[in-house]
Amino acid sequence: MLDGFTAGPAFVRNGRMDLLAVNALARAIYKDAFDMPGYPPNLAIFTFLDDRSRELQGDWDWAADVVVSILHTEAGRDPRNKELHDLVGELSTRSEEFRGRWSAHNVRHHGTGFKTFRHPVVGELTFAYEALEMNSEPGLTLTFYAAEPGSASEEALRLLASWAATEFPQRPDAQAKTDA
Repeated sequence: MLDGFTAGPAFVRNGRMDLLAVNALARAIYKDAFDMPGYPPNLAIFTFLDDRSRELQGDWDWAADVVVSILHTEAGRDPRNKELHDLVGELSTRSEEFRGRWSAHNVRHHGTGFKTFRHPVVGELTFAYEALEMNSEPGLTLTFYAAEPGSASEEALRLLASWAATEFPQRPDAQAKTDA
């Protein structure tokens, strides 16, 4: 299904923010999250432990707040999740930015909005996004990004698709899948 969605980036993540499956455009947007030695592709780890996230995110503070609120929501939903506890512990130990946000205890359902990226190859991209909980796979979320038709972001997205086709010629989600 992800491979068939070519209008924009799309990915499946769990409550820990692990990227479990991605289409080629999501792989191209989050390419640096796949290049963190010793870590699986994870948006929380990428956001707080990799400076490249600050360069990619149009509004890093907002993105960081969203990541923490998603993790808080998941902790409330599954309070005995050892992998989530381990992730929060590592982020709390290694990132003062995470530690301060986590202690604020902000929780909210995060499902739709706009997000801006500063991609190193194609420049600025602004997307509308929708995150859908997968009823057939509880605990997983499917997220789609779409550029406004006729916008500069749509043109940049076309360039990104062309770049991604040469940069990631293999099926991109094969490298991202983990046991859910």
